[in-house]
Parts: sequence; C-alpha cells; structure tokens
Amino acid sequence: MTSIKQVSLGVNDDKRAGKFWRQALGYVQRPPRYEGDDWIVLEPPPGECGVAIAMDTSESPAEEFPRIHLDLDAGDRDLDEEVDRLVALGARRVDWQHYPESLPPGGRPYVVLADPEGNRFCVEGHRRG
Repeated sequence: MTSIKQVSLGVNDDKRAGKFWRQALGYVQRPPRYEGDDWIVLEPPPGECGVAIAMDTSESPAEEFPRIHLDLDAGDRDLDEEVDRLVALGARRVDWQHYPESLPPGGRPYVVLADPEGNRFCVEGHRRG
C-alpha cells in the first residue's frame, strides 16, 4: 500500500521555515543525502512517528485559502497554550471567518495560524477550564 513519505512546503526562506517547523514539531533536520543536496528536510526524532516535512524554495505567494494545509494536534497541551507557543516561535494568527458556530459531537476546537512564510495550518486541541 502507498503511504505518505513527506510533505513539501513551498517557502521563500527555507532556513527561516526550517527553524520554525523544527522548533514547532520537535523534529530534526535530515543530513544532506548527497553533495549539493540543499533541501531542508525535517523528520521526527529517531524512534518517533510522523511524516517528514521538506522545504523547497518557491517564488509563488502563500495562498489565503490553500487547497492543502497541515493540521497539528496540540496533544496534552492546552490548545491556547500551544497556539501561544507557536506564535512566540514566529507563527501569526489568521483572521479566519470560517470557524464553526458550534462544534459537532466529539469535535475539538481549532485555531488557524500561518507560519513565518505565510503557509496556513491548523492546530486542534482541548481547552482547559
């Protein structure tokens, strides 16, 4: 069966994007595979599950309503605490007009952010209190 090996993000500044996503996810940068390999590819630490993220430089602007985006899970951390942590790393809040008025049964709240390159992503989790 086919599986997702990695997700590639178009970015203007691959070093800035790599630093943000490395800190956001706790990933490690994969060493170059060959001389001249300048792709920044981040992977989960050894023994951890997850999909690699590659940074490819692109001249095209980030989309306001991207067709594909990352969905992150805040895990055990409070959703608002995780959003604050990501904002402190360089993400920015997006004025998202499509939040649901109420969550479906079993649904969890989410927040839409943009990475330092403008790529949109969502963070889902639980709110304490």
